[in-house]
Amino acid sequence: MPAPLSEAALDAILALQFTVAWAGEGRCSPRRLGWWDTDLIDADGGGDLLARLLPQTHAWAALDAVREAARQADARARSKMADPDQVRSLFFLGFELDEQLSDRLASLKHTGQAPAAALSLPLPLTADFSRDQLLAALHRGDAAFTVLPGGRQLKGRPPAAPEAMIAQLAAALAPLSDQYPLPFFKLQG
Repeated sequence: MPAPLSEAALDAILALQFTVAWAGEGRCSPRRLGWWDTDLIDADGGGDLLARLLPQTHAWAALDAVREAARQADARARSKMADPDQVRSLFFLGFELDEQLSDRLASLKHTGQAPAAALSLPLPLTADFSRDQLLAALHRGDAAFTVLPGGRQLKGRPPAAPEAMIAQLAAALAPLSDQYPLPFFKLQG
């Protein structure tokens, strides 16, 4: 069982997950990457409904919902692999770490802070979407990978620090594609 991560490490992971989840939305106008068929954040889309239903926590609820849509797309892609439990991806770090992330997200929702104030998001999650800005925000070092039928397998061992692993996985989204490319590390042994 992995040791509990610091709040800063959990926040860094959540910030990248939220950014990728937001960028992956496809029902919004203008359309972003279109990896999942959602529009949960924008004020003119699902964000409006959530703002009316949850006036105090709608920003967190929208991010949580789009992260869940991304998590489900990631899980569907991993389920097509031979041993999906031995894969670590942007939205699957193993049961224990995923539970820590869920607990941290619940804690953040109760702070009363807006997501942009509570987390260091790599770029503002606004309607002004730029593929170039997204790529610049996600590029954080080496992300050499091999393209396989199931996704993009990163070369080498995953970094020991989960926040460093997530940064490499996010960097492996480049080049952007029409479908979620599922960057992943395969665990050894």
